[in-house]
Formats: sequence, C-alpha cells, structure tokens
Amino acid sequence: MIEQDGVGEDGVWLNARLATMVPGADPYGSIEDGAVAVLNGRIAWVGPRSELPRDWRGAIQHDCGGGWLTPGFIDCHTHIVHAGCRAGEFEQRLNGASYEDIARAGGGILASVRATREASEEQLRIHSLHRLRRLLSEGVTTVEIKSGYGLDTETECKMLRVAAQLGEEAGVRVFRTFLGAHALPPEYAGRAEAYIDLICEEMLPRVAREKLADAVDAFCERIAFSPAQAQRLFERARELGLAVKLHADQLSDLGGGALAARAGALSADHLEYSSEKSLKAMAKAGTVAVLLPGAYYMLRETQLPPVELMRKHGVAMAVSTDCNPGTSPCVSLLLMLNMACTLFRLTPAEALAGVTRHAAAALGLQKVTGQIAPGLAADFALWDIGRPAQLAYALGANPCVGRVFGGRWLHD
Repeated sequence: MIEQDGVGEDGVWLNARLATMVPGADPYGSIEDGAVAVLNGRIAWVGPRSELPRDWRGAIQHDCGGGWLTPGFIDCHTHIVHAGCRAGEFEQRLNGASYEDIARAGGGILASVRATREASEEQLRIHSLHRLRRLLSEGVTTVEIKSGYGLDTETECKMLRVAAQLGEEAGVRVFRTFLGAHALPPEYAGRAEAYIDLICEEMLPRVAREKLADAVDAFCERIAFSPAQAQRLFERARELGLAVKLHADQLSDLGGGALAARAGALSADHLEYSSEKSLKAMAKAGTVAVLLPGAYYMLRETQLPPVELMRKHGVAMAVSTDCNPGTSPCVSLLLMLNMACTLFRLTPAEALAGVTRHAAAALGLQKVTGQIAPGLAADFALWDIGRPAQLAYALGANPCVGRVFGGRWLHD
C-alpha cells in the first residue's frame, strides 16, 4: 500500500485519512483526505491534502492507499523482559486458588524471578524479542519495559540492558522503568525495610549512574510494599533525577493513587480499588491512570476501575497490555482496545486516545509522540480500515498494514 522507492526520513504521506488524536470537537482529530509532511524524522506539517504548501509538492511521496493513519501505538506498561512460563498458576487459579494464595506460597512474581535470574542476557533478549515483535506487528512504535523479575542488583541491571538492546534491534522507542520494588525477594523474607535500604543505597544509584532507566516504579499492595516504603523509594528516585510511576490500588485501596499524585508520578496503574479522593488528587497533579484490562480479565476480577469517576474529574486514561508472564500474558494492544471498551466501557475514541495521546503522557513523552502534530516524531501506524472504531471492534483481527518510526517505513 505504501510505495517503497525513496523511503527515508523526509517526504509527504498522502492519500490517507488521518486520525491525528489532537484534542478537539472530533474525538479522533479526523482529516478525511489528509497529508503529513516529514522532515528529519519529525512532522513538519499536517492538514488537508488540498492545502499542502507548495514547497512540499515536489517532495518524495508515500501513497497510503486511502487507509487510516494514526499515531504509532504506545504500550505504556509492560514486563516484556522475563524468563519462564506460569501457565501452571493459570490452572491453579481456575481450580480456585487466588493470586494472593499463589504469591504467598512462593509462586507468582517470585517464580518469574527464579527463572529470570537463571537466564543469560542473550536468552532474555531472544525470548523478549519474540514477544516485542508481536506488539510491533500491531503498529506499536513506543513501548515501556520494566525490570522487576531480578530483585537483585545484577539481574535488575541485566533486564534493563536487554530492554535497551531490544529497542535498537527492533526499531522502536523503549522507555525503561526500574521496578526493583516489585516483590520481596526470598533472601529478604521478613525484612522488607532492609530490602528497601538495598534499593535506595545500591540499586537505584547504580541504575542512575549507568543511565539504565528513565523512571522508577513500585508495587504498592498488601502482598508487596507499603505506601510508606513506596514513598521512601520515590524520594530517593527524585534525588537521583528519575521520574516515578506506581502499581496502585489493584487488589485493595491503600491510597496508592493519592500517593502517586503527591509524588508527581507520571502514572498510577491498575486502580481497580481507587477512591474518589485519590482520583481527584491524580487529576490535580496530572497523573495519568493506566488501565490494564488484560490483568483484570486473567484474574477474573469483579471490581471495575472507577472509569466514570475518572471521566467526572478529568483524569487522563491510558490503556496498556501489562504484558507479563503471570497475570496478563498478552502481546496484543488491539485486544486491549476491545477489552477496554467491552469490560471497562470506554468509547472506541477513548480507547484509541489511551494507546496514543494519553499513553505518551503516562511516559512523559507527550512532547515527543502520541499525536500526528507538527513538531512531534513521525511515528505512525497505517491501517486497512473504514473507520477508527474498527481498531477496537474485531477480536483477533490485525488490520495493520505497517508502521512508520521516525519517518521510516518498517517491515515487521
């Protein structure tokens, strides 16, 4: 559908219907017969093809064949880098065991920790690249990748190095998040404060010194770390110049959303049990709510995230796969669009904003990507669809023709 001759960072993308996702009267920011001019990998001009400036009419042209062009998708919460399989736990849950039961028995996150510690850097790269390529085939141009299955300094750093390698190899922007406070490692059983000391005094300084991460995350929950421990971690992260994010209020309301807001977090993720007080604080702070319908579905959760309250208070809602080996072994952001609509009752336009504009904000990248607008990176996905709502409509379908990253057409 796109001509390959002369493909590079400069040129004009024509014969496309644009879902720019720029806020306005039309929820998709639609332009029916649009054109996008790209210079040095960034968007230089966007508008109706009939208004394309004369200076661009002689530029290299890329024909989109009448398809829809959206911003490149952004998967803003993943645990793609890991080793091992936890299908046995899936079977246990179907036979009546709870997520907490499995975790307290040494399964859950700790099962993935054992496998990831044993894997070599090359083994992690190979297995993770396979998962990542599935995501990229659905128009993803930016992905967040967390550590958190090492829980010791060397393995956490190993995971973050692999995340960087994946970005270079696969042609995708990778945002790396240090999640050392994901679970309490077995060697620190009963000594959570000592483990937080290790993170603050050894792990975080090394991560910052070696520039291995863009942000720091924590799992704030009864089976993980307390709000006070997460607060300690955030204070240290801020001292080291790292942004913060939080796994919050997934299984209970510990005020995680409010904690994230007080810390100026980029996002608070999960949020099934968040209170209205927390959501008001997030709205005021500009902290994005990241909704993870895959984990909700896999855990057969019954407590829906308070989407109506998020709308009421103007909390931006992002949507992500939460790709992980235990509670969301999902590598399809298109499936998450459908689940966000069917399970959480988002509109198709809200869901699409959730994997573009709001997902960018959840990573602090709103000035880099997430919309088709002048000055932003030329990151697009081209779709063989009749209307944008089809992206959230068909289960198992992938109408992605291809993706453009930094102005370059990539084959996945």
